[in-house]
Amino acid sequence: MRQLAAILFADMTGYTALMQEDEQLARLKRRRLKEVLDSTIPEFNGRILQFYGDGSLSIFKSAIDGVHCAMRIQQELQRDPKVDVRIGIHTGDVIMEDEAIYGDGVNQASRVESLAVSGSILVSEKVFDEVRNQADILTRELGYFEMKNVKEPVRVFAIANSGIVVPDRAALQGKTRQPVNRLAVLPFVNMSADPENEYFSDGITEELLNALTKIDGLQVTSRTSAFAFKGKNADIRDIAIQLNVDKVLEGSVRKAGNRVRVTAQLINAADGYHVWSENYDRDLTDIFALQDEISGIIANKLRENLVSSPISSRIKTLPTQNIEAYTLYLKGLHYWNKLTPADSRKAIDCFEQAIIIEPDYALAYAMTATAYSQLGSSGQMLPATAFEIVHRYADKALQLDDSVAEGYIAKGAAYLLYDWKWKEAYEALQKGLNLNPGATAVYRWLGFYYILMGQKEQAITIMEEALKIDPLSAIINQSLGNIYAFAARYDDAIRQADKLLEIDPQLRMGIELKAWSIGMKGHWPAAKKLFEEVHRLTNHPLKGLMGLGYAHAMLGERDAALDCIARIEKRQAENPDLVLDADLVGIWYALGNMDKAFYHINQCVEKRIAPVNYFLEYPILSDLKKDPRYEQLREKLKA
Repeated sequence: MRQLAAILFADMTGYTALMQEDEQLARLKRRRLKEVLDSTIPEFNGRILQFYGDGSLSIFKSAIDGVHCAMRIQQELQRDPKVDVRIGIHTGDVIMEDEAIYGDGVNQASRVESLAVSGSILVSEKVFDEVRNQADILTRELGYFEMKNVKEPVRVFAIANSGIVVPDRAALQGKTRQPVNRLAVLPFVNMSADPENEYFSDGITEELLNALTKIDGLQVTSRTSAFAFKGKNADIRDIAIQLNVDKVLEGSVRKAGNRVRVTAQLINAADGYHVWSENYDRDLTDIFALQDEISGIIANKLRENLVSSPISSRIKTLPTQNIEAYTLYLKGLHYWNKLTPADSRKAIDCFEQAIIIEPDYALAYAMTATAYSQLGSSGQMLPATAFEIVHRYADKALQLDDSVAEGYIAKGAAYLLYDWKWKEAYEALQKGLNLNPGATAVYRWLGFYYILMGQKEQAITIMEEALKIDPLSAIINQSLGNIYAFAARYDDAIRQADKLLEIDPQLRMGIELKAWSIGMKGHWPAAKKLFEEVHRLTNHPLKGLMGLGYAHAMLGERDAALDCIARIEKRQAENPDLVLDADLVGIWYALGNMDKAFYHINQCVEKRIAPVNYFLEYPILSDLKKDPRYEQLREKLKA
């Protein structure tokens, strides 16, 4: 029988050595351990499945019960005769047959326990997610660890209540493999007199990061996660733990007139040792050659210090030699990375100015296409207008340089979101992924593609890959959570939402993801409160109403739901370039009006606003598929 359980391993430390030194004392302590386990575990609704001499395996229905039980066990065993025990807990699927238990969950719990030291309780991230809001359970993050027979690095936390030993990460060295071939490029500090030059130091950082992703065998943390530490005086070792890297590149840029000074250093994360550092004073026109030089040096240092297998040291030179165009391109990236519609338009303006100065600037064309794709797919611009520009600019980028990954990614997004050419979308996205495995946007669109194809497990796999590259990205965490919701894994979706709200407690996408996930579990009153907060945070009477309207409808509050519809329609009338039919589909569906729901679905099809078969994959919309009009819709959507 398969079930979800919190698995607790408890082991005596030093038992074998004690048996050799004092067999009677060893047996006494073993009996003491068994007595404490036998009396404590049932008290917390747990069950001992195995007692094997100096240790035990138990399961609990609740991770909270498991952690409370572990704390009690450690407290009891501090009394005479004191017994030194280490405990590890993980929540996961297990398979039980008679008294036997096995599965990946058991293996991972065992690995977490083996990492612990005497007197400590270590838990996996899944357990942490369940106990994080318990006021009487204190935790401390120890970071990611590579574990035997566990495919992905495991994020581990220590229970930090009084009387519980909290090991230093250094004390765990030798118990686990350390990350290798993993690098974070931190934002280079702007040392210029003019703070407006920050776009330049950020741009230099991003260009180096993109160049280093081209090195075979090296995994480079994506921009979003690396830039989460911008302006923070965090310890390199703490940064490395959060990003699961073993090397960090940091530096500074000072720009004055036509001169630029760049300082760079490659640091070993474990001990802070500077593997390499250098200062460069150059003319601004030499910035391209300087970036190539720094990238080449780092590639060589990585070959010596990181990568055991041969790596490619060829790093592609910058696709323009015009410093004015390049400066505008960096300004465009600066705005683009702010991810708001207004800033996307500012980015487009900068990219297009760069193209006027340098008509053969392939990357500027590709990024313009990317920005228009964002505006078209989010309803901020008529899709027909936006995606015509996307194709035109992406085609020009690839005509100039067919190795520009961003060009293929923009084409793939257009095929996916507007043209509905699934085969062409997949092929373009795969080309983009092969050219730049660090481009997290391509993972998002591939996740989107797999949902459209009904392949939800593949969607989850590709987004979990993206999270490894960009663990602190709000967009990646939200996208993974959304796909968990598609797969009806609502608890996992809620955990992703909680991670987003750790980044920013007022992040609308995090609150909205949590609201939908809680609602789809059937808790619509709690979901409604969260949707009310989403609406409040928009600071606009006509925005952020779809979820709130849906919740009102599910709670039988018809008049309130109809009011949300009226306000959405008013916004649509005031902004003809916006397409809000998808919002109306959801509320009319929740009100039980299938005619209205299908009317707006067909409006989505006519206006080409995102493929509607994407949002129809949400489990809560399953009744739409029972309507005979759904088969007619499927025929329209075939490509």
